Amino acid sequence: MMPVMLTRRNFNQLAVAALALPATGLSRAQERRAIVLGQSVPLTGPAAQLGLQMQMGAKAYFDAINAAGGIAGMPVVLKTLDDGYDPARCKANTEKFIQEDVFALFGYVGTPTSLAALPLVNAAKIPFIAPFTGAEALRDPFNKLVFHVRASYYDETELIVKQLTQLDIKNIAVFHQNDAYGQAGLKGVQRALERRGLQPAAVATVERNSVDVAAALKTLLPAKPEAIVQISAYKSCAAFIREARKAGYFGQFYNVSFVGTQALADELGKDAAGVVISQVMPSPFGTAAGLVNDYQQALHRLDPKAEPNYTSIEGYVGARVIVDGLRRLGGRLSREALIGALETLSGYESRGYQLHFGPTRHVGSSFVELSMLTADGKVRR
Repeated sequence: MMPVMLTRRNFNQLAVAALALPATGLSRAQERRAIVLGQSVPLTGPAAQLGLQMQMGAKAYFDAINAAGGIAGMPVVLKTLDDGYDPARCKANTEKFIQEDVFALFGYVGTPTSLAALPLVNAAKIPFIAPFTGAEALRDPFNKLVFHVRASYYDETELIVKQLTQLDIKNIAVFHQNDAYGQAGLKGVQRALERRGLQPAAVATVERNSVDVAAALKTLLPAKPEAIVQISAYKSCAAFIREARKAGYFGQFYNVSFVGTQALADELGKDAAGVVISQVMPSPFGTAAGLVNDYQQALHRLDPKAEPNYTSIEGYVGARVIVDGLRRLGGRLSREALIGALETLSGYESRGYQLHFGPTRHVGSSFVELSMLTADGKVRR
């Protein structure tokens, strides 16, 4: 048989044929020369800053790892698709990732979107790591495929209600997003109040990706609550705060971490003064050592103009955790092995941030603290 010369035309034909292969076949042929992680987050729309910052924090760490040679010589590639904080789009993105045979799913943003992906995760038996949500529905019942690096909304709302009642504030209302995220936060507030023999003074909702808060104002303000706990994304929470204050409400506003601390501060400007937000990550600001210093340096290398914030440090922490799991595989990649490796991170300390995983424990942290926004856009602990 005559040898075939590889001309440019031959090469192009082969390249086209390779692209036509199913994604799973192509990745197997390449024997995973890169560790590809799939991430579905909002990059556009009213929750965009949450997705953009989660992506940035994770990329800051993955870029540093790749610059040092990757994992067993393989780069970690974060493939991010925009879902606009829409469950249907997140489901479609997840189907695409699974068809493309990504190694794991990482850093999804939101409760309704993560829940839309979960049946696909279970069917494909693909690891689902560090979602940006504290919803109990992703934690109970226990799921072998899902790992969390943050405390739950139950943890956050318990601390919020504890502080309010210690200040003798018991007339507490709830403004929440009308979806699984909002319901998760509402249930957390109700649980915390019930433990103290209380119930919400009033409850009102806003639709996801909407800033139409008129109906919620008409429901909550007549109840004259001393404090309002908000369980929504930053644009709707900011809209409610502005309109409530215009209407003469001078009570306190409390938010859970998912709101997006810096995004809310940016939306409110000077109106941010006094707004309290529960945090599930160490403070990303100021002169720091250990994890926070590493994060600040990596963020600066990625983008010298980027400012540290609570959302991007969560992406960074999640990236560190999955990389430490990957390092324990010794280059022998399998999804089952990654799950087993992450379960060995018992008593794990990531440069000052404590996480505890195990075979029946996939919620790594219950750390929560409160912070307050100031009129100049700063965050005070």
